[in-house]
Amino acid sequence: MSTASGTGADPVGPATRLIVLSGPSGVGKSTVVREIRDHHPEVWLSVSATTRPPRPGETDGVEYHFTDDDGFDRLIAEGELLEWAEFAGNRYGTPRRPVEDRLRTGRPVLLEIDLQGARQVRENMPGALLVFLAPPSWEELVRRLTGRGTEAPDVIQRRLEAARVELAAEKEFDTTLVNTSVQDVRDELLALVRAPQV
Repeated sequence: MSTASGTGADPVGPATRLIVLSGPSGVGKSTVVREIRDHHPEVWLSVSATTRPPRPGETDGVEYHFTDDDGFDRLIAEGELLEWAEFAGNRYGTPRRPVEDRLRTGRPVLLEIDLQGARQVRENMPGALLVFLAPPSWEELVRRLTGRGTEAPDVIQRRLEAARVELAAEKEFDTTLVNTSVQDVRDELLALVRAPQV
């Protein structure tokens, strides 16, 4: 798979804070991010582009920038994505320019992306802090995924297979948070966002 283009050098100064939140599907990343969005506007949350159709209650420009395959191809070709990956038949990517603009102003930025995307961000922005969100147990992750009721069984099966791979990659991350409580994870994540740069 092609990766996002970049020089490998951090385009922003050391005073900024870029946090990458990743982890297996169903672990609760979106719930944690929603909590921060609703109560901590000082943290800028990057909105990914995706070819996935909206789920009930999702709004374009809030949860995702929804686009079709042609639109996503244009973003890749024009170097407009910091990272992108394909998952369960859909593509997801982080628009580069809004992230770099916020970091230049010194505003902390939080990205919620998958394992492939986190690896690409590490290449393109080595100063990013990669945070792995882990489930309390494998059984709890299975329960959360099957309890959504929004996806077909074959999609759930693919997500579970991908989750095993993603859990094995935990050691690639700078730190791990276990999602036993959304509020606890939110507070731990905010502490990382606000921590002074090394």
